[in-house]
Amino acid sequence: MAHALSDCWTMTRRELARWGRQPVAVVVGLVFPVMLLVMFGYLIGGGRGVSGEYVDYLVPGMLALTMAFGLEGTMIAVTRDLDRGVIDRFRSLPMTNGAVLVGRFAADMLQSTLGLAMLIGVGYALGWRAHGGPGAFLGAVGLLLLFRFAMLWIGIFLALVAGKAELVQAVQILVWPVGFLSNAFATPDSMPGWLGTVVQWNPMSQTATAVRDLFGGPGGESGHLWAALAWPLALLAVFFPLAVAKFARLSR
Repeated sequence: MAHALSDCWTMTRRELARWGRQPVAVVVGLVFPVMLLVMFGYLIGGGRGVSGEYVDYLVPGMLALTMAFGLEGTMIAVTRDLDRGVIDRFRSLPMTNGAVLVGRFAADMLQSTLGLAMLIGVGYALGWRAHGGPGAFLGAVGLLLLFRFAMLWIGIFLALVAGKAELVQAVQILVWPVGFLSNAFATPDSMPGWLGTVVQWNPMSQTATAVRDLFGGPGGESGHLWAALAWPLALLAVFFPLAVAKFARLSR
């Protein structure tokens, strides 16, 4: 067990070392969601069907959207290691199988947590406030990170299927509907009936709605809490073993 943890930590430090070699990519990943928040909050507007302050509706939606997007960095890193034979070189070492994936996953979760904290800070600067109390606040952050956890393993599986870094962009497009066919920017009630139904069943919409409720803002419904927990766990139950099995086959 100690050996496995040591291997995973070594791979995590390897991924974190890339931050120093590629600081622009890290900064862009952190700043891009902020640009979207400002753009939709002040330039594009929106808020169809929203009662109350739009910023109180928008910020939780943007937090959920950020957890769904930005997977391409992890996907490219995984495919690049496979394509360049890095995985084969690691196999020749006395290293725990799967430590490479765990290291990449841990680095992504750390960056996602930093991005979440940064976006929350910007939201406060724009006038957004969480009204649900400390416990509800931490619960909302936990739901967001759980959703990221699930989306990350979907991304890793898709990257392993793609196999090459140049194909990642095409595969990444498959994730876009999760973000944009959601209630991040407007309520499902303001949409055509069929589209509103699709949006309501979107896993990200469930997370955004539950988070809005925990933050005490408009658009929140307490009944969505269990769905916000069930969807990521169901996605994990499917894509985590698929990713691990695919990685095992490719690294033989």
